[in-house]
Amino acid sequence: MSRERSDSQGSLGPDDEVMPYSDDETDDELDPGSDEEGPPGGPQPEEIKSTESGWSVKANDRAFCNLPEFQKKYLLCLKKSKYAGNGIKTYKYNALTFIPLNLLEQFKRVANLYFLALLILQIIPEITTLPWYTTLVPLVLVLGITAIKDLVDDLVQWGGEMTETFSKPRFQESKWMNIHVGDVVRLKKNGHIPADILLLSSSNPNSLCYVETAELDGETNLKFKMGLKVTDERLQEEGQLAQFDVGSKAWYLKDGKDQTASYRGFLSFWGYIIVLNTMVPISLYVSVEVIRLGQSKFINWDLQMYYQEKDTPAKARTTTLNEQLGQIEYVFSDKTGTLTQNIMAFKKCTIAGQHNGYCSGSLDFSWNKYADSKFEYLDHSLVACIRSKKDKETLEFFKLLSLCHTVMLVYQAASPDEGALVTAARNFGFVFLSRTQDTITISEMDQEMTYEVLALLDFNSDRKRMSIILRFPDGRIRLYCKGADTVIYERLSPNSRHKEVTQTALDIFANQTLRTLCLCYKDISKQEFDAWAKKHKDASVAMGNREAALDQVYEQIENNFMMIGATAIEDKLQDGVPATIAKLAKADIKIWVLTGDKKETAENIGYSCELLTDDMQIHYGDDIKPASATPQDSTQPIDDWEKESRQVDFVNMACECEAVICCRVTPKQKANVVSLVKKYKKAVTLSIGDGANDVNMIKTADIGVGISGQEGMQAVMSSDYAFAQFRYLERLLLVHGRWSYIRMCKFLRYFFFKNFAFTLVHFWYSFFNGFSAQVAYEDWFITLYNVMYSSLPVLLVGLLDQDVNDKLSRKFPKLYLPGQQGALFNYKNFFISLFHGIFTSLVVFFIPYGAFLQTMGQDGEAPSDYQSLAVVMASSLIFTVNLQISLDTSYWTFVNCFAVLCSIAIYFGIMFDIHSAGIHVIFPSTFTFTGVAPNALRQPYLWLTIILTVGISLLPVIFIQFLCKTIWPSVGDNVRHKEEEEEKKKPAPFQRDRRSRRSAYAFSHSRGYADLIASGRSIRRRPAVARPDPRDSITEVPPSQ
Repeated sequence: MSRERSDSQGSLGPDDEVMPYSDDETDDELDPGSDEEGPPGGPQPEEIKSTESGWSVKANDRAFCNLPEFQKKYLLCLKKSKYAGNGIKTYKYNALTFIPLNLLEQFKRVANLYFLALLILQIIPEITTLPWYTTLVPLVLVLGITAIKDLVDDLVQWGGEMTETFSKPRFQESKWMNIHVGDVVRLKKNGHIPADILLLSSSNPNSLCYVETAELDGETNLKFKMGLKVTDERLQEEGQLAQFDVGSKAWYLKDGKDQTASYRGFLSFWGYIIVLNTMVPISLYVSVEVIRLGQSKFINWDLQMYYQEKDTPAKARTTTLNEQLGQIEYVFSDKTGTLTQNIMAFKKCTIAGQHNGYCSGSLDFSWNKYADSKFEYLDHSLVACIRSKKDKETLEFFKLLSLCHTVMLVYQAASPDEGALVTAARNFGFVFLSRTQDTITISEMDQEMTYEVLALLDFNSDRKRMSIILRFPDGRIRLYCKGADTVIYERLSPNSRHKEVTQTALDIFANQTLRTLCLCYKDISKQEFDAWAKKHKDASVAMGNREAALDQVYEQIENNFMMIGATAIEDKLQDGVPATIAKLAKADIKIWVLTGDKKETAENIGYSCELLTDDMQIHYGDDIKPASATPQDSTQPIDDWEKESRQVDFVNMACECEAVICCRVTPKQKANVVSLVKKYKKAVTLSIGDGANDVNMIKTADIGVGISGQEGMQAVMSSDYAFAQFRYLERLLLVHGRWSYIRMCKFLRYFFFKNFAFTLVHFWYSFFNGFSAQVAYEDWFITLYNVMYSSLPVLLVGLLDQDVNDKLSRKFPKLYLPGQQGALFNYKNFFISLFHGIFTSLVVFFIPYGAFLQTMGQDGEAPSDYQSLAVVMASSLIFTVNLQISLDTSYWTFVNCFAVLCSIAIYFGIMFDIHSAGIHVIFPSTFTFTGVAPNALRQPYLWLTIILTVGISLLPVIFIQFLCKTIWPSVGDNVRHKEEEEEKKKPAPFQRDRRSRRSAYAFSHSRGYADLIASGRSIRRRPAVARPDPRDSITEVPPSQ
């Protein structure tokens, strides 16, 4: 049987860039010519060649691609095959390159280079004032920990997935990296494609298979591919595959060295650089990384951000942005799949001017054996109309839905919209049964019909429509088309009916936030089709600009349509979206929705998710003229100044609004909007999306959040944080973000304070040692101060501290404001820490110094030596900084208490060990403070000196904190105070009146109820007093529903 049909390569072989159709799609800026394809060749079982490019491929023959004619030079006379391998290097290091490359990468950091330079200076005897190990030990520790972390991360990248490749005479498991040009690969359903491959055959009829590219472009639309007929027929068995081939002298003491004052001053300068380097110690960088890592793990472990339905936990994909989560001012959100579920349901339709789908009760589809039990529709009249078979336009409407699509047999659709439409047709009696390369079979009200497919004009984001040309069993040729109203109405015939009524229905559907498509048809004569098919075949084999040529041919046939009707599909909001948006708005976070929907749909979605409210005044961009705008010819290009002026006007105007919705925007325009706000507002921004079309927006913002939804994992892979539902954004920002910001600010303030207090003691000591760069402490105390003696308590504050719990953080969104204002760490806070450190260092040095001026011990000896002074100052400092962090801790746990006590205990334990005589005997030049600690700390007046020093250091702090909490309380202080008041008002549990107390005997000793019963009065149980939740009485912000 001969068939007249257009070339299937053009009609049934869509390009991989095809996008699913819906109103949510926009015109992407395509680069014509970027996807040029080579000329299609016929089946070549022995060899596939293109003499023009000089490439040849031979199946089942790896050696063929290594022949001399396929070699190319790459270094002098050395040659290698010009065919690339399939191995992808996802790791940085190997056994030989790990140490040098990792060290090179770490020393690219300025901090590591700085400490390496200090180490080199300390090695020079004329300069050094501290032993070299005081810098080497922390530096090696940091480099080692970082190297281990990098090694663990890199080991994760090793390995590879497996697939089956044909190795005569059978298929064998092989790693992806071992696939070579010419290998025959067997893939299974739902498997990953390991390389660029050519389809030879599949288990489906006519070698038809479907490919999903969600991991590449984020789109879930299934692109169908077909093998050639000859390979389909001849390559079904393994046996067939086996045969297939295709100053002055007063500055220093006389030490016998003949050095000038200038030279000694030069050496002293570098000596003080080494002494004062502890103001910003290397442990600061390590502690910051540990805190950030811990905060990221807390996000990962948060069960309240775990989506049980899909077994998807929250994931922090970075450890460097946690504190910025507490400073967000603008959130840019996609709509479809981000605010909505991206699960489509057929809700309403209009057929020949008649609106359907308005509520009249759920329908019974038991009369249809193919009906989907999950399908719901609320209009009895439509079912009655179909079953009567009297309304031809209604039958034609659902026939179009069952024929004009690219759905697979198992109802796997190219887009959620298409799946919903085909399922609706199935429930109303028009069931898609099967398809081949040339035919499509459906059941029309229990009558099976087969139509010949002459051409399939598939959807893309530029066309916004798809069409199919069919030959009916009676010989008629008809084109069915469905697409966006903006493109369909331009192509309607002047004789088409129901245009105005359908447009009215479309407006109603859009106001109800439904996604719409228009349906139409066109009858084609045989002569018209034959002439068009010839043009179509020529365009499908064009050597260049094939897509543009095909689009031009499609335009010639897609015109003079007759309107049938329109569909309305619902994409429901995700749970908790309105409450989340309301909470974020109360935290003064401005939310912008960037969508490809038309204005009416976008506006109504804004109302449904409570981004827009009735008390807001809505301004439309088309109606607003910026004050700086000047009349200009639209045909003339604008200069850079005018362009920037318009950008500033747009940003200033939009940022004055409480909420902004940008509709009909492309992915590139989404990124541009984010970039403009970052540029002109200097604000911390966050973008959230779920698809590949949101990747640019996600990467442009300061923080990107990906939602693992229906559109693949591309957004998640490009994001900094990922979770499954939009509502988790509230907890990410108001709880984790706020806590991370507060903890990091408190950590930095305290860290700078304790190191200023520690380091500046050397400066005050310089006035008494002739500015000789002699240190005030013992060398080992300097080495271990930031590593062992004062690091653990502040580290735990940076990890665990919280001013209020998570429930109050969400209940009072105004607690988020200090982060946006940068109120907790700025220049003011830094200088406060500096002056606090200066004050503490003055007290730590001068009080012990004054106590040591004229003293006498119990044994009659004067312990006023340098070493005893160093021990007293060090002990005073350790007590002061550890008690200071206790005053700064808001959330006490056993771990915090243990860390403070343990730090003090570790200090005294190590000090007594390194001051012992035994270790001095082993290392006499390293441990020189022999017996100092036991001798000094047995003197009571030295303990009094330590107590006096610590008391004077802390009393002003206690006084200032008392004033701040009573006179100038923060928002967090007010919330805690309210919580405490509510706790006091809460009645004690199990309160009983003494008169009602009873003994433990079986009968009560008090008078019984006989009189009451005899009186005839009813006995009622006293109502129980409900225990109120203390948080319920905090009425600043009502709790979310």
